[in-house]
Amino acid sequence: MATYNHLPVYKTSYDLLVELFQVVKNFSRDYKYTLGENFKNEAIDLITNIYRANSSRQKKRLLQSARENVEVIRLYLRLTRDLKQVSLKKFISLNKKIESISKQLTAWQKSCF
Repeated sequence: MATYNHLPVYKTSYDLLVELFQVVKNFSRDYKYTLGENFKNEAIDLITNIYRANSSRQKKRLLQSARENVEVIRLYLRLTRDLKQVSLKKFISLNKKIESISKQLTAWQKSCF
């Protein structure tokens, strides 16, 4: 079992989390403490589920939860773009990270079963 912080999916998720914290700082006040907090909390839940899946024998439920976190983050990202809280360039950058995480989690889930 690899240490969780050496997993590529963990590294990408952590990078996403850091970038989200920086992005949310620039949200307008209307969205910073509602949508922004939910966005950050979902990313924290994602990275927590990845850590727990790596250290658990029963990975199926945790990996499924992590994949659900990714889809909710994807929804929040689209909403923030529609509300003009992120630039197109930042939207693309974040979306690439989300897509990478999604693919890695899917591959991990398939390799476990």
